[in-house]
Amino acid sequence: MWRTTEMTAVDERGMAKFFEGFEPPDGVKVELLRGEIVMMAGPDLVHNLIVEDVQDQIPRKRWVRLQTQDVDIVDEASEPVPDLVVLDRQAHPGSGRLLPSQLVTLVVEVVSKTSVDRDYVVKRSIYAAGRVPAYLIVDPIVAQCVLLTVPVGKGDDADYRSQLVSKFGEPLPLEPLGIELDTSDFGTLQGVRPHRYP
Repeated sequence: MWRTTEMTAVDERGMAKFFEGFEPPDGVKVELLRGEIVMMAGPDLVHNLIVEDVQDQIPRKRWVRLQTQDVDIVDEASEPVPDLVVLDRQAHPGSGRLLPSQLVTLVVEVVSKTSVDRDYVVKRSIYAAGRVPAYLIVDPIVAQCVLLTVPVGKGDDADYRSQLVSKFGEPLPLEPLGIELDTSDFGTLQGVRPHRYP
């Protein structure tokens, strides 16, 4: 993973402009997170199977379920690319690279050994600042899910007021989607040191 250095607001606008035309190498995921360009290698198979499992449980007739979709966070120098973006089938725009965060109902991030702090801290604040109603963190390192709802605050101070933590194997109610998520088939990452989040 590579990161740029910290920048001023003027620099962040310039970085956002640069990011628009940036073409990453094949197999590399790239995100703009508060003015930093973050590049990551392709994910583990466990990660991809979890994303597929979550996507398959969300009814397609009601919800659009998108992988690798760039999300535009209003008033932020951020264009995250969640592992899964869910929005009402009636709400999506017809085209465009950036999906406005105000149209999104749920974002899902599956934690990797290099994304722990980004998923639990940085993106938590970014998605709350973008008023995304629900943020689901699926963590195969410690076999848990964290559902965050009720975004409050602005900018770096934004956060979610409500947090529900459940272990893999326990059903997780996703009230914003009107479903209960079955987590019993979620795999875990072996040989990765556990962390202390949330």
